Amino acid sequence: METTRHRPAARGGTATSPAQWARPPRRARLDTRDFDAITLDQLRAGGGLKWSAFPDCIGAFVAEMDFGTAPAVREALRDAIARDRLGYLSAEPLRAMAQACARWQRDHHGWDIAASSIKAMPDVLGALEAVLRHCLPAGAPVALPVPCYMPFLPLLEWLGNPVVQVPMHREGQAWRLDEEALDAAFAGGARMLLLCNPHNPIGKVYTRGELLRIAAIAGRHDARVFSDEIHAPLVYAGQRHVPYASVSEPAAHQAITAVSASKTWNLAGLKCAQLVFTRADDLQAWRRIGGFAGGATSTLGVIAHAAAWGEGETWRRQVLDYLQGNRDLLGRLLRERLPRIGYLPPQGTYLAWLDCRALPLPMAPHLFFRRQARVALTDGGECGQGGEGHVRLNFAMPRPLLAEAVERMATAVAAL
Repeated sequence: METTRHRPAARGGTATSPAQWARPPRRARLDTRDFDAITLDQLRAGGGLKWSAFPDCIGAFVAEMDFGTAPAVREALRDAIARDRLGYLSAEPLRAMAQACARWQRDHHGWDIAASSIKAMPDVLGALEAVLRHCLPAGAPVALPVPCYMPFLPLLEWLGNPVVQVPMHREGQAWRLDEEALDAAFAGGARMLLLCNPHNPIGKVYTRGELLRIAAIAGRHDARVFSDEIHAPLVYAGQRHVPYASVSEPAAHQAITAVSASKTWNLAGLKCAQLVFTRADDLQAWRRIGGFAGGATSTLGVIAHAAAWGEGETWRRQVLDYLQGNRDLLGRLLRERLPRIGYLPPQGTYLAWLDCRALPLPMAPHLFFRRQARVALTDGGECGQGGEGHVRLNFAMPRPLLAEAVERMATAVAAL
């Protein structure tokens, strides 16, 4: 049985969504040339993980951007602090956030969901843990496309859910999920697919046709799909994000969807994400356990998300344009300076998956580049089968620093 997924989303500005929660003042147009002027010293002075974990390196590992957040989000946070909105989370900002998120999904993806079906969680990993604990039988195997987001594997192992790794294949200028392997995983006992769309770390954006085929495979085996769509607002020109639950009624029945403004508006430290329920019994179950599962969600995170979803669009578009320029620059620099590294430009996200297996490196590539080039990258070996010999590079940094990072890497390789 479906929830009322075709109900129009509630609009803001009502008694349940006050302007002070969801509608901070609009700001002037961002000048993205300012991003080029950000220096290493400024980034390190900020004290964030990206620039403090390896202080002698250019930080290109953890998935956050170096561009701050939208002016509307800053204003909402300043206002909340000025009014001492630092206590326990209440219903009012939750409603404002859910309504803003529902509007975003409708306006950008054509996905018409009820705000009442959107529930707050501290983060996507916590949401996944809650879903695995409460929506699947204990110890149920999970199908996981690889390479995958690094924490998925240890989380599933810790929870006691055996992982069936399903390979992603590069075919020419595109990535393809091995649908036969997915079917075999379900036939072998997997009860859920952990789908990441857009896909971290390879940046694939699934088409509607691909999602319909996945839904058909899952339907044959009565399997569920957890769809991690945290990078959905970060899709480049020529691509379109399609929410998994929106492609058909069977897909909506299979799906539990996780979304968040944290990657796009740089809010990871504020601990807020959203679960979207498109199946009535899931939503009913959540009403019994949601207070415990989502209890660590941050008041400021909810306020920031309401502002991002509701008033962050101009900033998002400008930042996405800048990121697309960085993506294209990275491709050109790799062709010129490191032509033996395999690279397929991502369709979404600000993450690049680099195949370093053709380089004669004396150690794993993430260690080599960190020690010899002073560029901190993510170890592809943490991303599951087939990830060895690869690194994940975060290109959401000032363009001069991105060029310097590639130059450092090329110089280190040339010295071998």
